[in-house]
Amino acid sequence: MKIWIDLTNAPHVRFFKNIIEYFQNQGDEVIVTGRKFGDIHRLMDSYGFEFISIGKHGVTLGQKLEESTLRAHELSKLIIKEKPDVAISKHSIELPRVTFGLDIPSVYVLDNEHALAANKLTLPLCNRIIMPQVIDMWTLLKVGADPNKIISYRGTSEIIHFKNFEYNENIFEDLDLDLKKEKTILMRPEPSLASYLDADCRKSVLKPVVDVLEKYANILVIPRFKEQEKIFEGYENVTIIKPPVDTSSLMKKCDLMIGAGGTMNREAAILGTPVISCYPGTTLSVDQFYIDQNLMFRSVDVPSIINIALKSMVNKDQYHKLETDDLFELIIDNIYDVAGKKR
Repeated sequence: MKIWIDLTNAPHVRFFKNIIEYFQNQGDEVIVTGRKFGDIHRLMDSYGFEFISIGKHGVTLGQKLEESTLRAHELSKLIIKEKPDVAISKHSIELPRVTFGLDIPSVYVLDNEHALAANKLTLPLCNRIIMPQVIDMWTLLKVGADPNKIISYRGTSEIIHFKNFEYNENIFEDLDLDLKKEKTILMRPEPSLASYLDADCRKSVLKPVVDVLEKYANILVIPRFKEQEKIFEGYENVTIIKPPVDTSSLMKKCDLMIGAGGTMNREAAILGTPVISCYPGTTLSVDQFYIDQNLMFRSVDVPSIINIALKSMVNKDQYHKLETDDLFELIIDNIYDVAGKKR
């Protein structure tokens, strides 16, 4: 069997890592494509995966349309030649459009019901849609998803990131961090360049939080791009972390995670690290899942964030294990199913 996997964001590398390895170990051919965006290429190189770089990310609406159109064209030429049996992606705009046009069955992994533009362009074209059961199905039906093609599961997509996770307790030493305070906070700025968030990439909702908390704790910041890196320069107790690094061990080792995005917040919640989400957009259902489980606190009010941060750093051990479905097995089974193959 020949499988095509398209990566359009850095977290997708970790999401598909075990899936790529599984099919390669089965002797199947895996074609991996990835656009130039964030740390996709560096992460792929760090895992030793071969991939084909096609296209890049656009910033303005016009650039997004132009780059996506160009990327779909280039991917079409590749896939016409390769003729895969099945394809899978996580929020790729181009893969469903290419596979639909070429009559190739596709599996689509979704966890953001608020990405309306992307969902309208993709969900009606997919043969199978895998989503967390916490997402309201009616939200997807409104943008054209076929309810008969939706498979829901208990949990969120980040659970697959830890299928073979081995915690490195010496991560601080390995990164040669100069930590002067007793407590350490990991921070991740907002996805300012995403189409679903109206934000300025030269500003961050985290800056006023850093202004106060750097007096109480070491702060490690993992920016998404250079403009965000500049926002957090010049602080005495702030260290910029540049990927690729073992972020899983890093967030588990830290006393607190404060994130204005989504993926790393949910990863930290799974690992048992206290999490404060200050995502400046509408709360995602997948975030609400962890909020309801008392594994994440959400606020965009700076005084509230600071108050709960100071309390959370001394209560890290208050954690309970999540009950989730086996997302890895669910995805593998559905890939075989839509491809018409037996596992």
